[in-house]
Amino acid sequence: MTKLDPTEFCEAILRSEIAYNTENNVVPSESAVAERLLGRRIEMIPVYTELHRKLAPDEQAIRVFLSVILSATFWDLEAIAEARGARARLEEVNAEIADTAAELVQLLREREKLHNQSGFYSNTEYHPLNLIDRAGEDVYLYKSYVRELLKAMRTYDLKYWPRIADCIAVLGRDAEDAEIEASDEITEAATNASRKGLADYLKAIFAAIETRRQGLPILLPLDFKLSDASFAALVNCSLDLGADDGVGADFVKGVRQRERARNGAGA
Repeated sequence: MTKLDPTEFCEAILRSEIAYNTENNVVPSESAVAERLLGRRIEMIPVYTELHRKLAPDEQAIRVFLSVILSATFWDLEAIAEARGARARLEEVNAEIADTAAELVQLLREREKLHNQSGFYSNTEYHPLNLIDRAGEDVYLYKSYVRELLKAMRTYDLKYWPRIADCIAVLGRDAEDAEIEASDEITEAATNASRKGLADYLKAIFAAIETRRQGLPILLPLDFKLSDASFAALVNCSLDLGADDGVGADFVKGVRQRERARNGAGA
């Protein structure tokens, strides 16, 4: 471990992250978090000291942990609100797809009936393979590898294939029955509560830490656990919360207990 004291060492990491981000014009939001931590040095000194005590001499582990805090900016309260909104909109879109598909199925079946009984024909597609082939016209891999195989399937009469309306009906049922799931553990942790708040941000940090314990190489020790007080300081400083808006160790402890009860694990 470097001979710098814990605060100097951790702040050097933060400054190097800011310099790299600035030079490469990337993730300014992470630099903003690093600036907040640097600006609230007094509150962060106990955190740096605890990190040093629990992770030294593994400098890389300290870097990894600080990177988690910086990247948590992607799950601040505004980002979490946007994610919740996106989930709600996805549910709405699926419902709209189901309704629209049902209407389209009725129209397709009515058109088929008119074709068969009215004495008129609109020369529209009636075979599902025709639709696939037309949709794949601009897909190079389809034309190179799949098209000829599908053409060979045309030897089967139309009675062997579902109608286009039936395919659309399945599309609608698929949307209607869809269950919305988060694409990763951090998104799930940040958005699974019925009420939004600072606990969501803290849970996102916990989930991000857990991802650094999984797979190989393990980037954070399995037995590493930061104190409730240090996590409270990290939340307050990274989000630049004042005394009236900030959280304390008891808040962190409560979130941890609820997370353990929910999934049997905690950060």
